[in-house]
Amino acid sequence: MVRVGLLGCGTVGSGVVKLLEQNHELISRRSGCPIVLKKVLERDAAKCLALGLPLNMVAGSLDEIVDDPEIDIVVELIGGEEPAFTYITTAMQKGKHVVTANKDLIAIRGKELFEIAGENNVDFYFEASVAGGIPVIYALKQALAANNIKAVVGILNGTTNYILTKMSQEGQDFKEVLAQAQELGYAESDPTADVEGLDAARKIAILSSIAFNSRLTLSDVHVEGITGITASDIEYARELGYSVKLLAIATEEDGQMQARVHPAFIPKNHPLAAVNDVYNAVFIQGDAVGDIMLYGRGAGQMPTASAVVGDIIEISRNLSQNYVTRLGCTCYEDKKILNMGQLSSQFYIRLLVNDRPGVLAGIAGVFGNNNVSIAAVVQKTSTGDQAELIMITHRVLESDLQDALTVLRGMSIVGEIGSVIRVEEFVR
Repeated sequence: MVRVGLLGCGTVGSGVVKLLEQNHELISRRSGCPIVLKKVLERDAAKCLALGLPLNMVAGSLDEIVDDPEIDIVVELIGGEEPAFTYITTAMQKGKHVVTANKDLIAIRGKELFEIAGENNVDFYFEASVAGGIPVIYALKQALAANNIKAVVGILNGTTNYILTKMSQEGQDFKEVLAQAQELGYAESDPTADVEGLDAARKIAILSSIAFNSRLTLSDVHVEGITGITASDIEYARELGYSVKLLAIATEEDGQMQARVHPAFIPKNHPLAAVNDVYNAVFIQGDAVGDIMLYGRGAGQMPTASAVVGDIIEISRNLSQNYVTRLGCTCYEDKKILNMGQLSSQFYIRLLVNDRPGVLAGIAGVFGNNNVSIAAVVQKTSTGDQAELIMITHRVLESDLQDALTVLRGMSIVGEIGSVIRVEEFVR
């Protein structure tokens, strides 16, 4: 028998309790032994009682769990950096195996946790920290371990994907759809972490480190959100044969890696373009397997609980065979992390300019002087003395484009640079 101590009985914690009870017989058979929830650390005991747990299962302190010799696995679901980091390290130092869904902690302090797990010879599993019920960490660490991974491209945040889907389908602006998403519970009252790309950035930091065997943390990820995307941008993307998605992109080439989160135009015929609403997907390019995509619910009580319990089952199998597999840190390399200025990409640019002869030639001259080649220019609207221009560049260096935009912002003929969005043709 394997006994579990649970830290946190919120949304995901409650899902874990339900799943362990609901599929108890199936889980026991697949793990090779019964799995029993023994103690739950939760400040609000009413949450535990509402799930049918007796009061004597509610721990009054962490010590009741980590000092219990019968508890084999500690599951951390309280979130945030502290006290989660202290709780996890304390559990490991007491010889407990640990399962977590804490993306914030893994993206920032994962290296420390892997080292502590190794020092104490315990398993540390975190499948639920990225993409909910989608088994992408297992895929990268085990199923695709024979591959040299070149790219991981994901739609890793359901809130932003829902917003962009509705903007695309209904032609509404960002603020209108955000309000609807908040009413439906898809977006938090403070949606900053989602709409500014921070949630996806934490997840791609984790996936990058695994895929490329080299440590990359949250601070290494370039992040842009979707707050500047307009209904016009989405409509123009459609006309040009693209969809707009918030992508988390990690690439590696010649020992150099890069991770970024930003809105992007992707071809309508790419599998990621069909990922809508609150669903997530991860597109992986490996040298042996080619292109594959994992798709499913990236958040929610039961999908995330599914990943947590899957990790519990895997550790229980190890324990039933009396060994530790410790699929821990795979960051045995120290690769260079490229900055955004070194990125080569196509760009969509929407700007308002004076509607008079010679303006286009002046703008083209600025781009040309900064090594930016224009593939297409379309004038969309003309209002009063201003015209809206849509430009698509050839593949150019990010640094060159930014230099050109800096010059344009200081020119009297340019009224506004509305949107600058990368065109990700490489993910075809």
